[in-house]
Amino acid sequence: MMPFAHHGTLAFMDALFTSTSAVCVTGLIVKDTPVDFTPLGQLIIMVLIQIGGLGYMTAVTFLAVMRRQKIGHRDRMILQESLNHPGVNGLVRFLKIVFTFILVIEIVGMLVLTLRFWADMPLFKAAWYGMFHAISAFNNAGFSLFSDNLMGYRGDLVINLTIPMLIILGGLGYLVLTELYHYQKKEIFRLSTHTKIVLWMSLFLILAGMALLLSLEWSNAFKAYSLGEKLLVAWFASVNYRTAGFNSIDLSTLSDANLFFSTFFMMTGGAPGGTAGGIKITAVALALIGVWYTLRGDTHMHIFKRSIPQYQVNKAYAIIFIATAYVAASTVFLSEIERLPFLRTLFETCSAFGTVGLSTGNGGVLSYSALFSDFGKFNIIVLMFMGRIGVFAFTLIIVGKAVQSRIKYSEGKVVL
Repeated sequence: MMPFAHHGTLAFMDALFTSTSAVCVTGLIVKDTPVDFTPLGQLIIMVLIQIGGLGYMTAVTFLAVMRRQKIGHRDRMILQESLNHPGVNGLVRFLKIVFTFILVIEIVGMLVLTLRFWADMPLFKAAWYGMFHAISAFNNAGFSLFSDNLMGYRGDLVINLTIPMLIILGGLGYLVLTELYHYQKKEIFRLSTHTKIVLWMSLFLILAGMALLLSLEWSNAFKAYSLGEKLLVAWFASVNYRTAGFNSIDLSTLSDANLFFSTFFMMTGGAPGGTAGGIKITAVALALIGVWYTLRGDTHMHIFKRSIPQYQVNKAYAIIFIATAYVAASTVFLSEIERLPFLRTLFETCSAFGTVGLSTGNGGVLSYSALFSDFGKFNIIVLMFMGRIGVFAFTLIIVGKAVQSRIKYSEGKVVL
């Protein structure tokens, strides 16, 4: 809100919304980033995106490691939870590998994007745009320094390959990236069940999203595009559906059916321990496995020749149920309070909860949230925060830690 960070006036709620959207790596905007914020304001947004993508504990611990400070057991436990690391042993080494990956991936992405933008603008500006978009893409934020996001590069092969690849790498999660690195170096000889689920589910969801977009929009929103543009737009949108908020087309032109089905992808999100939000693809995968084995009447669930504990499947059901309840309640509430169309409000709430950032727009360059009152914007802020820290963590803040019961009653029979 400092005068040097923005042009014109900036209301407190809009400043809070922007900073939350940045630190929760969402990308929903109620102010035009390149127009309403100065270069310093844009730098503040970029730093918040980087911190939000890393996670607060990860960033603080890395600074402590760089200063050669000793990391206590309590801090290691908190860091383990934030990174979804299987244990506290080797945590600092894992953190160093994570930061190396982040640095290398973002620098490579920045160089590629800088070279591409250099064809359209001076070198210094191209370097700034390249760095901002590389960090925004890897951290699955979706913030852009173009008022029309990336619609001007709809048919550009370099942009349509670089941005999605950065998004995918960030959305896979640090645990998967480090495991693939060790696997490639022959330091481990088998990928974990977690990594296999994340990779296969990511591939399936990207292809399913592309198929959905092409089938529903081939003669609708994509009608005027060439075959190559249709494939690029579908690929770009499918990747961004689950994790980031970049768009190469006007989403308000999509059919109602597409907007509805896209909410499932946005709610799913990315992998745990990465830069994406949402329910997480592992929770959806375990729920689908549980449904499959329940229908088969088999109580021993397994995948990739590994058994799946019933508790994990039950937790996946709980996460999906609670998340759906939060989003449904928020959508109905916002739709009634703001008096706006239900489907577009549902799209916006799912985008906020999944920290995706896609939006059907306010009729201009801003997100649909720009049409909301301050109360409606605050509701979206809560959803972004909830989606970033996780449904279980957010619910535990409200209801408190679960207490293990020491009493077991006799079994009761219930007809389903």
